[in-house]
Amino acid sequence: MEKKEINISAIQMCAKIGDKQTNFSKVDQLAEKIDKTDIIVLPEVWNIGWSCNDFITNAEELDKSITIRFLSNLAKQKNAYVIGGSFIQKVNENTYFNSCPVIDKEGKLIALYKKNHLYSYYGCNEGKYVSVGDSPIIVNIEGINFGLTICYDIRFPEIYRAYRKCGADVFINCAAWASTKPIPWEMMTKSRAIENQTYMVAVNQFGPMKNNETNLGHSRIIDYNGNVLAEILDGEGVIQSTLNFNAMYRFRDKCTILKDIREAYEVTKV
Repeated sequence: MEKKEINISAIQMCAKIGDKQTNFSKVDQLAEKIDKTDIIVLPEVWNIGWSCNDFITNAEELDKSITIRFLSNLAKQKNAYVIGGSFIQKVNENTYFNSCPVIDKEGKLIALYKKNHLYSYYGCNEGKYVSVGDSPIIVNIEGINFGLTICYDIRFPEIYRAYRKCGADVFINCAAWASTKPIPWEMMTKSRAIENQTYMVAVNQFGPMKNNETNLGHSRIIDYNGNVLAEILDGEGVIQSTLNFNAMYRFRDKCTILKDIREAYEVTKV
């Protein structure tokens, strides 16, 4: 069997609200810590920080996006694919998406996932400003299938099961997850990996947002058994790990849990 490994790096950062140039500079500085890698992953809305009220004024059209241009240059400089967290994409005056771009080593945009579940609770109102994405996206990077998700998507195991059934090898979750919800983040990042026998790369922002709110941090890389391969709890920094897919495929062959899923679960009330 051909040896199948890939090295992946994730950047945890504290974004300054509405200040793209400062956030670009911060990513550049953190990326300097990465010597060699195949893929770099960023958090959700890292370019403007999490503030729904500021989404529209900071939105970018795809063909004019300075964020895409920055990510393209980063990919070429590091000779790595970039899964670019997310940015607010403007389609027209009435349509905006929270979109995750994927850039190849030559700086070309090869995929764009639009967030499928929008968080609009406890004072957040994401759904007021951006639209629900149309469909999940798997992107193939050097023979490995990556299923893309953004933050609140992680509360919906259905999207991850759909990815797994379509051949996903790695789940990506780019987040701006609040520090008030550490237990769901801890449990769900592991659960999505374990229940689907798939690697999980969960990359979160860290530090202050607005109105005395803070992001949790706790970015992590988890294997198909729930083992944490790398993580950073708080602060800014980079985590890195090499994912061994032959080991994962052997485990899946030995423990074929997806074959035990029933076509339908009809509930009987008694």
